[in-house]
Amino acid sequence: MLVLALMAMVAFGANAQDEKKDSVDPNKPVFTVIKENPITSIKNQNRSGTCWNYSTLSFFEAEILKKSGKTYDLCEMYICNKNYMDRAVLKVRMHGDAQFSQGGSAGDVLYCLKNYGICPETAMPLPGTLYGDTLANFGEFFSVMEPYVDAVAKSTAKTISNTWKKGFQGILDAYLGECPESFTYEGKTYTPQSFAASLGLDWSDYVSITSYTHRPFYTEFPVEVQDNWRQELSWNVPMEEMAAIIENAVMNGYTVAWGGDVSGDGFTRNGLAIWADVDKAPTAAGTDMDRWLGLSKTERQNKINDLGVNVVEKVPSQEQRQEEYDNWTLTDDHGMLIYGIAKDQTGRKYYMVKNSWGPAGDYKGIWYMSENFIVGKTMDFMVNKNAIPKDIRKKLGI
Repeated sequence: MLVLALMAMVAFGANAQDEKKDSVDPNKPVFTVIKENPITSIKNQNRSGTCWNYSTLSFFEAEILKKSGKTYDLCEMYICNKNYMDRAVLKVRMHGDAQFSQGGSAGDVLYCLKNYGICPETAMPLPGTLYGDTLANFGEFFSVMEPYVDAVAKSTAKTISNTWKKGFQGILDAYLGECPESFTYEGKTYTPQSFAASLGLDWSDYVSITSYTHRPFYTEFPVEVQDNWRQELSWNVPMEEMAAIIENAVMNGYTVAWGGDVSGDGFTRNGLAIWADVDKAPTAAGTDMDRWLGLSKTERQNKINDLGVNVVEKVPSQEQRQEEYDNWTLTDDHGMLIYGIAKDQTGRKYYMVKNSWGPAGDYKGIWYMSENFIVGKTMDFMVNKNAIPKDIRKKLGI
């Protein structure tokens, strides 16, 4: 009886293994890493519109890693504190004719690093802790700040004093913490400016790249989106060269602070982004009856998830990028960090991208975004100019 029981258990185990093999989704991508550059730990922006901040500081942390091998955790709330004051000042100067919001750009972070310095995460209260949360939550914070700024910016007074800045700074400090004038890090005392200088980076090395036809190629212009309120300039290059810069950067050990559109079909919450062509893709049942027309966004996304690596992709073009930019379907929704390249079992190429939503998705905070998705949906990105191919740098004169 014991022998029979053991045989039954072995048979059950074998059947269970067979069932497990059979249950593996053949459409789920299996990635082979081609190139992976060092990055710092995954963070969580939580309920704050600060992807621009988390992604760009991650970029500079990776730049430090590449240059010195040292790991830093730079303070996002320091950047927020400085940036939101500057943004409020602009709105007041414009008598309210400027946007004040949580968003921003990679250029905001670079501006703050150059002009205000930076501190490590440990030099300020951790995000959310000042108002009883464990992570950043800007709901109450901005519900207090926005009407405050509006009241000053739209004042009917003939003149206003600078007193409003003290009150506004008090709100920033109450929710984010006061920016330290000095602090101790690894046994040394720094100011934010001296700490930034100690990181060993040359701020003039960093440029922004974009690709649109409404401005001349190989010239700089401020990308016309609301969160580029500082009017930081980007170099405009043809789409193929924009794509070449990203690939060259990653393959040569650099990362890319990417800003683009993640609102459309194909960007999933489970760590995958494929630029699905819903007009050409078959349904999961293998027919082409409805071409996905009339389906809700959730239903379309479910079909994309089911098809996995078999999703038919759109192919980006210069014309498509311009059309979508002009008709508002290519927007600057999100910022992330490109740091690697991989391929799936079909040979499709992906960029490995660090997100700031904590260990979310199938890959614990990492997204695999197809090359077509990246090229088609890029608004702009920041990169070390030394990562740009020499022939393109020559055209830009940098």
